[in-house]
Parts: sequence; structure tokens; C-alpha cells
Amino acid sequence: MSAPVDTLVIIPTYNGVNDLRRLIESLHSQTLPFHLHIVDSGSTDGTAELGSEHADRFVSIPTEEFNHGGTRQKMIHGAPGYKTYVFLTQDAYLTHPRSLELLIQPMQNDPEIGAACGRQLPHHDANPLAQHARHFNYPASSSVTRYDPRRLGVKTAFMSNSFAAYRATALRESGGFPTHVILSEDMYVAARMLLKGWKVAYVAEAECRHSHNYTAVEQFRRYFDIGVFHAREFWIQQHFGGAGGEGLRYVKSELSFLGLSGIHCWPVSLAHNILKLLGYKLGKCDAILPKCIKQRLSMHRGFWLSKNESLENR
Repeated sequence: MSAPVDTLVIIPTYNGVNDLRRLIESLHSQTLPFHLHIVDSGSTDGTAELGSEHADRFVSIPTEEFNHGGTRQKMIHGAPGYKTYVFLTQDAYLTHPRSLELLIQPMQNDPEIGAACGRQLPHHDANPLAQHARHFNYPASSSVTRYDPRRLGVKTAFMSNSFAAYRATALRESGGFPTHVILSEDMYVAARMLLKGWKVAYVAEAECRHSHNYTAVEQFRRYFDIGVFHAREFWIQQHFGGAGGEGLRYVKSELSFLGLSGIHCWPVSLAHNILKLLGYKLGKCDAILPKCIKQRLSMHRGFWLSKNESLENR
């Protein structure tokens, strides 16, 4: 009799057939046994057909019903009994046959670890700014954190929705994924887990490729949404502190990463970072901005038309 499969991989998809094909190919080589569930939100480019062909369970939902946290939680509710849930985004792919195995290994070795995320390397076509973002946020050394009021900083609750594993018991104890956030459902869950006494791991040995060549305007919209998230989930900064000098440290790191040989990219870098800051500050003004303005500024415009937007802030 074969051993039971304890790990479920869940992938939300939408109009990314080529990306999904690349991800599925990388999953086929993994050493860790797992089941694959895919939830598609109205794809029209063949993504749904590809997903249904390869998934152990395929779920289709209308585009307007997709929610970053709610859709993930729905898939968990529909598949009880697993010890570990791994979430991947369609535009990521695993770089090594042991990536999944290495990702969940810390949770197997330490029963206090509730979640773990892997290292993200830039895609081969990543521009210099996208390369630096992965260099800055995903170092080569692993770490395990727990809530410590003496060592505050919003990055304590850092997590990624593109390649992360969650212990089922820790998810249940922390309330699972939220249905009311615009993005950063991964940070929300990690923060809840840390406050419940769980640890969170960053596993540098578990690698995937994932990056975005965002334009300056896209960065503005993305950081506007991040500002909205922090304005509404103010409890995170109350418990973990703010970003502090993180923004300035990022700018210095990026200019150093570009170096003198990349000095022609410095104006673009500065423009991106100025727009990030402006977007974030505007997003923090969520309470006083009209919804029509917020929808125009946001990267996730559908959120402002959904019922989740009107749920009580938590």
C-alpha cells in the first residue's frame, strides 16, 4: 500500500497558458509526492483546458469571484485532510527537482514552524530593476523568525504568495486566508501565525524563478494597493512596526546593484522608487479617497467592485 500524500499544491490561474505549462513541467520532476489542484477564474486562452488536463482537481470560478485570499481559502476548505498546503502562482516555476521537498523540510524538522517561503530568482528576461528586487528580498541564506517585540519591523511577517507552504494546523489556528484584503494575503497570514506563537521560515535552498518587469506606472498602482492594505490592516504595523528606513535602504541597494556600469538606469530607478512612495502614501489615505478614484489608481481594480471591499476592516 502506498503512503498517503500529505502535501497539496494549489495554483490559481488566469490567462497564462504558457506560464502554466512551464510551471507544470517543473512540477512533474519534483521528488516530493503531492496532489495538484488548480482554480481558474475565467481564462479564455487555453489555460483552463491545460489546467484541467493536469490537475488532480480542477475548479472554475467566474472572474469577478476571484479574491486573493478568499479563493485560496476556498480551495483549502474543498480539500481537507492534508498536512501541508503549497501555493504557487502561474508565472513562477521551480528550478530544481527538490524545490518542493526542501521548502517543507523545515516544517517537518520543527513542529513550531507554521509557514515557509522559498527563494525567488529573477526570470531570465528580467530587467535590472526586477533582478535587484529579487536580490534584495530573497537572500542566499535561510532564516527562521518568531514574534519578538524587541526586534520589530514589518519584514518580520514577510511571506510570498508565489512559492510558499503552510502547515494546516497553523492555518486553522490563525484563521486562514482573509477574504477582505486587496492583496498581501500572505503577509496577513504570516503575521497572524507569528502572533499565535508560530515561527515563519525563509528557505533559500528551495528555489523558483519569479519576477515582474513592472513599468513605473505599474509600480505606482501596486504600491497604492500595498498602502491600502497597510491602512486597513493597521494592526500589523501596531504589532510589528513600520517599514522605517527600509525604503531608503532599498534605493541605496538598487543604485549599488546597478553600479557605475548601469548609471544610465539610475534615473529610471529613482523614478520608480518615487512613484512607489507616492503610490504607497496615497494608498494610506484610503479612508478619505472616493472609491472611483481608488479604482482608477489601483492595480487590482476589480477589488473595488467586489463585495469583499465593503467588509469590515479587521
